[in-house]
Formats: sequence, structure tokens, C-alpha cells
Amino acid sequence: MARQKAHSLINAPAPAPAAPPTATLILDAGAHTLKAGFSTAGTCHIIPNCLARSDRDRRTYIAADLASCRDFGELAVRRPVERGYIVDWSGEKAVWEHVFAAGGVLGGVVAAETTLVLTEQPGAPAGTARMSDEMVFEEFGFAGYYRALGPALNAYAPSPFLPSTAPPPPPGTPLECLLVVDAGHSHTTVTPLYHGRPLHPACRRLDIGGKLLTNHLKQLLSARTFDVHKEVWLVNEIKEDACFVSQHFARDLERTWKHNGSPRTKVDDGGDSIVQDYILPDYETITRGFTRPHDPTLTARNRLGLGLATTSTPATAPKEHILTLGNERFVPPELLFTPSDIGIPSAGLTGTVLQSLAALPASLRPAFLANIVVVGGTALLPGLVERLRAELRARVEEGTEVRVARAGDAVGNCWLGGARMARDGGGLGRVVVTRGEYFEHGEGWVRRRFAGKGVR
Repeated sequence: MARQKAHSLINAPAPAPAAPPTATLILDAGAHTLKAGFSTAGTCHIIPNCLARSDRDRRTYIAADLASCRDFGELAVRRPVERGYIVDWSGEKAVWEHVFAAGGVLGGVVAAETTLVLTEQPGAPAGTARMSDEMVFEEFGFAGYYRALGPALNAYAPSPFLPSTAPPPPPGTPLECLLVVDAGHSHTTVTPLYHGRPLHPACRRLDIGGKLLTNHLKQLLSARTFDVHKEVWLVNEIKEDACFVSQHFARDLERTWKHNGSPRTKVDDGGDSIVQDYILPDYETITRGFTRPHDPTLTARNRLGLGLATTSTPATAPKEHILTLGNERFVPPELLFTPSDIGIPSAGLTGTVLQSLAALPASLRPAFLANIVVVGGTALLPGLVERLRAELRARVEEGTEVRVARAGDAVGNCWLGGARMARDGGGLGRVVVTRGEYFEHGEGWVRRRFAGKGVR
């Protein structure tokens, strides 16, 4: 019986080939947000890549559900991605299921008819890559799959150095030389790309990102004002709304303090003042905080509980909760350039870029110095690009052209590059692995394929 069964299986007709995928989904899985969308739609959806639990309304929020949260006080956030790599696969699967669902932000994803382009960070462990492949094919059943190096997709996005009137390059055509500085949530990578291909010996990583800056700001505020250790969401919003990268750190530090024979006190020096008031949300009338110029009188009245009555405001006006910010606005971002301030033995962002350039052939360095693009959420900090450009110019040979620019959409630039690459169907078809190939050849073959080992 067993011999007859085996004989029938061998002589059985081959299954009909599956229909080719009709859609391509680009998924840039960052530690802070997911950037997702179909290549043909041209719309990048930025979705929180986390699960959150609120003790105030006793609800659990997954990914885009956070948009319906009305009170972020003491919100417990669980992030499946740490240090750039997925470490909580059950949590990430829950996020993906929520995003791909019929009622999700993408309007429903039919995995069996879709090719998935998924990003990964440079130097990802083999185990992480294997788990990604298993989840894509075995858990969700996508028809096709390409695991791309995230920074490399930026080469397919329009160059920020081109005039706005210049036509973008054809889809699927990468920029010739590009040095990508990806300043993300948990780390920063420096990746030189030559015709869209990463030069791996020159790739560098700095384990400083937006998360560390938020944690440092949280420590400063808790030591100087009130305890915000449980208010991670709030502190991150304060960082996004008020922090900046100083161009002259020592001078700005002095501007926020004065000596008067007693312990130093914060002052508002008028004009272009660094000191600002941050109005905290109460999650009733104010759902997100905001900054405004520092008013010492108003701040003192609020601290004493006297209300905010003015000539135009009645005495019964609601009391605002005001947080005065001085050097807290620029001390945390300074860690990007001088991590030794908190004992991290690293060269900082400028030093990391120079280390990457030093690993390149000397003939290529001028081209990469003239094409440095900064992407990622942390790249949105005001002053970061200007500071990096100034420090690089001070440390390279005189007369060398140094161009540093932020991508037009710093958060979604990687997704945009992936969408443009996917529009070149022939180029994507040469690198995509089908579900049938995965089950036929195994995960080792897939890993070698994505590594460019020439398995075909």
C-alpha cells in the first residue's frame, strides 16, 4: 500500500501554477513606526509599531488604534522592535494582522495575491532573517517576498540635491553615490550606497537614537521638575515639539543660566530666547502639549495656584500646567554628537560618518561627501543637518565639497524608494522569491538569494 501511494504521488500531475501577484506592498518596519502602503497607491501610511495598555481606560491599543486614545497618561508601551531588530515576534505578528486586516488602514491585504517588500537593518542576525522569512510565507502566506536592506532603498528615492524643477530619475534607477545617515528610534546607521548597492565594509552603526534622547530628557525633567518616569509618551512629544540641536553648545548653555551669588536660576534673555514654556496636556481640553514664549510672571502665578487671569481672561480661567524648558531643549540631542557626556565610548555622529568614509577607496570619498542624505525620525530635530554639515567641513580638507541634506520626507523616504523600485516590475522580479521557491529550496537558499550569492 505504501509503495502504491508513493507511486501515485510521483506520477500525480503537477499543481497548476499560482496566479502572479497583482499588488506589491512595501513595509518598512521601524522600531517606532511602520511605514506601509501599496506601491501603486503612492500613499505611505505611518503607523505606530507597538502595543499599548492604558491603566486609565483599561484598554489595549494595537498599532493604528492609538489614534483613538484620548488619554496618554502613564501609557505602558510595548515595542516588538529593539535596537533595529524584531525581538518580539508574537507582538509584531499582532501588529501586522491589525494593519493587514480588511478594516485596517490599508483597506485589506490579500497575502496570496501580494508581493511583500520588507526592510531589514544592516547586520541583522541570521536568526532574525530566518524568522522574518517564516512569518512572511508560513504565517501570512504572501505570494512573493523580497527582504531588502532598509537604507539601500533610499537610493531609489529622488535626490534632495536636485532642483525641484528637475525630473526625477526613472523608477528602478538608483542614485550613483549616496551616503545614507539613518537616524532612527533606537540607533543610527551610516550606509554608503554605490548604484544602490551597500558597501558593507564601510557600513557603520551608532547605538544612539530617539529612544535614548527621550530617556535622557525624562531623567533631566524628573530631576529638575517633577517625576515623569512613567510618562514616556508625553516626554517623547516634548522632545518632538521643543528640542533642537545646538550649533554652539557652550554658548547656548550659558544663555540659559546666570550667576547671582546663589544657585543658578533660569532666565529668559529676550529676543531669540532658548527658554520656553511647554503647556502640558490635561487630556480633557488639551490633548497634546505645545510651546510658547516664556512668561516668568504667568509661570509664577500658575505655580502658586493663582490662575491665569489677565485683562482679557476671567479669573475663573482654567489653570494650565506649565513646564519651563531651558537647556533641557538641547542637552539630550547633544548626545548624538558627544555621547561621552553620559559615558558612552563612541565617536558620535560626525565621527561615525568619517569612519565610514575612511573605509572607502580614496577616489570615492569626495563623491560620497557631496551626497550625504539624512533620514529617519530623529533627523527631524531642528539643527541636526546644519550641525553635521558644519562639523564635517571643519574636519575634512579645505576645498572639499560637503553637501548634507535632509530627505524631503525623512520618515517615509525609505518607503518611497521601495515603492519607486517596485514600479520597475522587471527589476523587482529578478530579486523576489516566490512562496513555491521557499518551500522547494528552504530558508537557507532564500538567505543566500537575498545575500546575492547567485543561487540561480
